[in-house]
Amino acid sequence: MTQQRLNYTQQAPEQFKKYLDFSQSIKKGSLETSLQDLITLRASQLNGCAFCVDMHVKEATIHGERALRLHHVAVWQESPLFSPRERAALAWVELLTRLPAQGVSDEAFQALREHFSEPEIAELSFAIVGINGWNRLAIGFAAVPGAQDKLYGLDKAGLA
Repeated sequence: MTQQRLNYTQQAPEQFKKYLDFSQSIKKGSLETSLQDLITLRASQLNGCAFCVDMHVKEATIHGERALRLHHVAVWQESPLFSPRERAALAWVELLTRLPAQGVSDEAFQALREHFSEPEIAELSFAIVGINGWNRLAIGFAAVPGAQDKLYGLDKAGLA
C-alpha cells in the first residue's frame, strides 16, 4: 500500500493535538532519550508498524544511537549490547505490548523494580501505552513510511 487511507491528524485535530501533547510530555520526563528510543522502536517492531519503525530508527540515529544497537533491538534477548536497565525496559515493553492472557506476573514486575524507581516505572509504562496507540493509528490508516520525514525533521538522519 502506498497511500494513507485517512489523514487522522486533520479529521480529528483536537484529539491528535492532545495525544501529541501527551507523547511530548513523556519525552520531557526523567527517562533517558536513548531508552525512550529503544522502547518506541521495540514496540513498533512487535506491532509490525513500518511507519513507526522507520520514524524511530531515524530519531534514534539523530540522537546518536549506534546502528548496530538498532539492528539488535529485534534480538535484544540474545544481544550483549544492552545494559541490565535497558533489558528490563525491553522486557516490560514486550509484556505491556503483547499483554499475556494470564496477565503480568509479580516476578516480571519485580525484575523491573530492580532497575527502575516507581515514578520511572509509571513513566516507562505511559511511554509504552503512547507508542502502542501511535502504532495502531499508523497501521489502521496505512501511514506511509518516510512520508512525514521533512515535517518531523527526520531527514536529518540521512537515511532516506
